[in-house]
Parts: sequence; structure tokens; C-alpha cells
Amino acid sequence: MPVAEHLSLRGADADAAVEQLYAAHWRQLVRLSVLLVHDQAAAEDVVQDAFVEMHGRWSRLRNPDKALAYLRQAVVNRSRSVLRHRVVVEKHARTSPSGEGLVDGPTVGGARRDAVRAALLLLSERQRGVLVLRHYLDWSEAQIADALDISPGSVKAHAHRGSAALRELLGDWWEDES
Repeated sequence: MPVAEHLSLRGADADAAVEQLYAAHWRQLVRLSVLLVHDQAAAEDVVQDAFVEMHGRWSRLRNPDKALAYLRQAVVNRSRSVLRHRVVVEKHARTSPSGEGLVDGPTVGGARRDAVRAALLLLSERQRGVLVLRHYLDWSEAQIADALDISPGSVKAHAHRGSAALRELLGDWWEDES
């Protein structure tokens, strides 16, 4: 849904517009990022950075009604960057002799949730993103396609392949989820 239905951003200065967007959508965007990066603090940083970037570029935004879509895309892209950075850090930590740098965080809870999270990490980045947005945020194919900047057909293909892979990895647990 266009931002203009909730907020009047046309003609607003950057401070007022971003403040309105922040108040209305910060929590939803953090939740999106948490589902992708599995870390509340990192997700909050990702969303904060996206808002700061939007503020700096507000005058160049062609259509303020698409500001929320821009923010979602920025959050997804920045979350992907966090995940790529983690891979590099983990590779470096595995090769360092002391093993310093690896710290286990608290689990989100439950064997089932942990199994699903572990299985999701085995999927491709696109499959994981599509499935998280579809099953945990209940987004439509069009919303997912817009956020990931892919076609609706690609959303369907990634969802199908990702679900098949999770069924193979999780068996009955994934059947209950999908």
C-alpha cells in the first residue's frame, strides 16, 4: 500500500518525512531484518542505517509515495550485507589459530525453531529471503518481488525450490509450517 495513504510526505522536508516514516514503520522494518539476520541488535542497526541514508537522499527521491518501498529494499539489501559479512568473519575466525572472535549468542528458543533456522541457513540467499517474507511476515508475492527486486515468477520459483529443500531437510516439521 502506498505510504501516502497513511502519511503525507509530498512536499515534506526530509526531517518531517523521515520522522513520520520512522514512527509508523520502524518496528515492522526491524522485524523484517531480524527475520533475515537473526540478531535484534544487527537488525536495529540495519534499519537505522537505512533511515539515515533515506534522510540524506530525500531531496533526490522522485516519488515520496514510494519511500516505504525504498526503505524495505534498503533493509533487505543491508541485511544481506550483514549476512555476507558474517560469512567472511566466520571464515577468518575458523582459520585463526586462537579461535577468537566467535561468540555464541542466545538461542531464540525451542528445538523446532532452531532446526528451522539451521535449515534456512542451508538454503540460497534468495530462497531464504522469499520463505522468510512469505511465511513469517505473510507478504504477498507482489510485495516479496518488490522488496527483493525480482519478478513474481522468480518469487514462486524460489519459494517452490526452498520449500522442497526444507521438506527434505525437516520432513514433518516443515509440512506443519507450510
